Amino acid sequence: MEKLTVGLLLLSVLSGSMSQTDMKGKAFIFPEESSTAYVSLIPKVSKSLQNFTLCLKAFTDLSRPYSIFSYNTRTKDNEILLFVETIGEYMFYVGNSGVIFKAPTNHFDPVHICVSWESDSGMAEFWLNGKPLGRKGLKKGYTVGGDAKIILGQEQDSYGGSFDAKQSFVGEMWDVSLWDHVVPLEKVSDNCNSSNLINWQALIHEENGYVVTKPKLWT
Repeated sequence: MEKLTVGLLLLSVLSGSMSQTDMKGKAFIFPEESSTAYVSLIPKVSKSLQNFTLCLKAFTDLSRPYSIFSYNTRTKDNEILLFVETIGEYMFYVGNSGVIFKAPTNHFDPVHICVSWESDSGMAEFWLNGKPLGRKGLKKGYTVGGDAKIILGQEQDSYGGSFDAKQSFVGEMWDVSLWDHVVPLEKVSDNCNSSNLINWQALIHEENGYVVTKPKLWT
């Protein structure tokens, strides 16, 4: 099944509907509030998840709520969702259930976010800028569905759509990585070549609306 999935992804890339790009040193810029600007990410393998690690870097000066990473399946909203309700308050969802991690933060600094989750214990672990924000219990025994739409820049209220401009991300995002296992977050470095589902240096994606790719400003 995984070979078939990989084959279909290659056909999509070759047909021009999507592209695979080495994004090293680059960032996606979402220049303005919108309900139409977003980036779709396609994992190298489509599979259900009982463990995962997600890392990314971002900059925004928004003070309203916004979505950072939205992963929906056909049958479940917010299978994985990283959402900011207010400055320094990060909401992390698995299977449409959420927990909140709070951290003091400088509003005008970029952030490096890493979060992991494991089904057996239900532990969700959150790190911000290389420092742990603790662990919380979330959806113990759950399995995240694999037939997913993965969206940067918008929060999905339906499978791949129903976006709200007032929840859109405005700013810059880079170094997005997703693993199908728990990575020790204290060992995650700027080099995320090992990420096996979403790899920033071999990113399969599609840009929609007003999204611009430029060299990143921050390391």
